[in-house]
Amino acid sequence: MSRPEITADQSYDVVGLGFGPSNMALATAIHEHNRAVGTEPSLKALFLDRASEPGWHKNLLFEDASMQVAFAKDLASFRNPTSELTFMNFLHTQGRLEDFFNRGSMAPLRIEFVAYLRWAAEQLSDYVRYSSEVVRVVPRTSGGRITGYEVDIADESGVRTVAARHVVLAGGLQPVFPSGVRSGARVWHSAEFLERAAVLDTAAVRSVAVIGGGQSAAEVIEQMYHRCPQAQIHSVISRFGLIPSDASAYANRIFDPLAVDELYAADPQVRQELTEAHRNTNNSVVNPNTIAALYDLEYRDKWLGAQRLNWHRAARVDSVREDYGTPGVQLGLDEGLGDGDGTLEVDVAIFATGYRALDPTTLLGSHAGMLVRDDLGRPTARRDYSAHTVLPDDAKLFLVGQTEHQHGISATLLSNVAVRAGEILDSILAAGTDTAQPSEHRKAHA
Repeated sequence: MSRPEITADQSYDVVGLGFGPSNMALATAIHEHNRAVGTEPSLKALFLDRASEPGWHKNLLFEDASMQVAFAKDLASFRNPTSELTFMNFLHTQGRLEDFFNRGSMAPLRIEFVAYLRWAAEQLSDYVRYSSEVVRVVPRTSGGRITGYEVDIADESGVRTVAARHVVLAGGLQPVFPSGVRSGARVWHSAEFLERAAVLDTAAVRSVAVIGGGQSAAEVIEQMYHRCPQAQIHSVISRFGLIPSDASAYANRIFDPLAVDELYAADPQVRQELTEAHRNTNNSVVNPNTIAALYDLEYRDKWLGAQRLNWHRAARVDSVREDYGTPGVQLGLDEGLGDGDGTLEVDVAIFATGYRALDPTTLLGSHAGMLVRDDLGRPTARRDYSAHTVLPDDAKLFLVGQTEHQHGISATLLSNVAVRAGEILDSILAAGTDTAQPSEHRKAHA
């Protein structure tokens, strides 16, 4: 895979933070635009990712896990079905088109979709540099207007600065623990699962707690059930039982591009109510097939007289003590059913407690005040995902995955990455690409 060189005096029309599906979709759109227009006026784009290679949810790539979306919700199909970087074309190039459709399912295997992303990343290698972390984004101003950005990049060569007309922040979602809980030797987040499980002495594990009631939690329960055959598996959920995801046709319209238009234009209260009403399409819910698989395990175990799945319903973890004698972790539980407060002692506690979007404040530092925020302190964006800024802006800062409160539930999901990429590209082209060089002061310190 090629590796574009970066020098401190380079400038770009577009610099993107992160190279997950969102920015891969944008790179695809830019690549197709550049091929269509020829050498001029092509867009000069650079995408940066701190990972050493392309990937996606690498610690949840279970061999039998399927995607929760249809194959056509890929990097390009909904924007340009004739693109060479569709999932369909990936299957064709791999000689697996017939095999895929003979399965009778529209949902790819998760490992298969990641193989597709790696294949697409190879085609886009001229646009991306890995092992490179964006550490700061600084707006440039002239005449009281934002005219561009300077982006500080850290890699094995040190820190350098490049200029960008437009910046796209698509750093993905960050794992979240409950307040007061942090990762430890025996306390994990599900986002760490495969890496941690690979070094676990599974034969010695006698008890595991999985906290959370969504798809990741259910999959981790099933994984630990099979990996640790002597272990009791404890599920700690805030509800009475696992809730199935709603993948019905009318509910799925919440992910349509038209729904983004409607939600963005809606009264904020209506938008919030609709978002909450349809969270059962994705958040804190479980695929019915996964629920059925877990129930079958429990049903079989009852007949065998060796029940291993234990459910702590209407319960929340209110304290965690690691290295608590043996077995190792003591969880304080606030149990809504039964006697109220209780404790649970386990070898390993795995928190499948969700994710949150990257906070742009961490990159803007002292310039974070440039963002216009709502009454809850959240950055606000235009329909094209560009941030509202205090100063007028000729150059745009795009917030990808951070505007669910405006664009709806699809803002953090795969469903609209292709269409959104086209919208961002159109906005970039309309705004212009007259990129300034890094300031002399900044270059001197790069």
